[in-house]
Amino acid sequence: MVTDSDFRPAWWLRGAHLQTLYPALLRRRIIPPLRRQRLELPDGDFLDIDWTALPGGPRVLLLHGLEGSLDSHYSGALLACLAQHGYRAGLLYFRGCSGVPNRLVRSYHSGDSADLDFVARQLTADGTQPLLAIIGVSLGGNVLLKWLGEHGRAVPARIAIAVSVPFDLDSAARRLDHGLSRIYRHFLLARLRASALRKLGRFAFPVTTRQLYELNTFRAFDNAVTAPLHGFRDVDDYYHRSSCRHYLPDIRLPTLILHARNDPFLPATAIPQAARLGTSVVLELASDGGHVGFVAGTVPGRPEYWLEQRILRQLRESAPLQAG
Repeated sequence: MVTDSDFRPAWWLRGAHLQTLYPALLRRRIIPPLRRQRLELPDGDFLDIDWTALPGGPRVLLLHGLEGSLDSHYSGALLACLAQHGYRAGLLYFRGCSGVPNRLVRSYHSGDSADLDFVARQLTADGTQPLLAIIGVSLGGNVLLKWLGEHGRAVPARIAIAVSVPFDLDSAARRLDHGLSRIYRHFLLARLRASALRKLGRFAFPVTTRQLYELNTFRAFDNAVTAPLHGFRDVDDYYHRSSCRHYLPDIRLPTLILHARNDPFLPATAIPQAARLGTSVVLELASDGGHVGFVAGTVPGRPEYWLEQRILRQLRESAPLQAG
């Protein structure tokens, strides 16, 4: 089902880029007290989770976006919001994103649902209740939706929420090659390049330092680096097999997707239609909101971050706190 969102942008922050850039550049970072958990992976690598310190409470797992971390404008703020309202929230870092280099030459990618599956099942392996919810943002949303489609009802969670998802990776990569969206491409590729450079001196790598600096689009980077490191034939094979749009019809867990029609990371034509969604999926579309923006407020300089309140409302409506 596709519905219209009740989000209304701040009148002084209208448009895709203002909505996207304001929180990313100007929002004060909020970091609640956290405790780190490390999970050892079967291939010899590891994943870290930073949990809010509140003991007990229904557990909510957050998946960040490309090269995201606790420093992402939404991460600490959402963890703090959930903790304040009685949830135990954890930020799962994809490989190499927790501030500690991962041990293998491979890292993570947009379709890396196997790591999420391992974590979700490890967290409930001792017979504890399923995770109340898993929230995926941007790349994390793509990973989450792909995983849900792969496993149908057999997922150890009660609900899922995905935000600003790049449903079709090829369309997203091409969108970032045009107009002001190239700002985000430049920033993210710089982060990816820095991560790759840290590995060049430690492992046999598919490109040299000089070649790495010549990769100036996502398609070029993913063809030369991401695809070969993670077992894909080429960039087209990677994008096709990893895009969550192919898995949406098979999702059986109650799932809410929050997305803006003007997301500068994805053309509106790549937003899935209702017929492409599983029967338990609600796609809530806002006309404005940018990419992980959704900034409301009537007073200039006093933003209201609607996204956290919408997520909190969904958790309460779908699974009351006392049921966790």
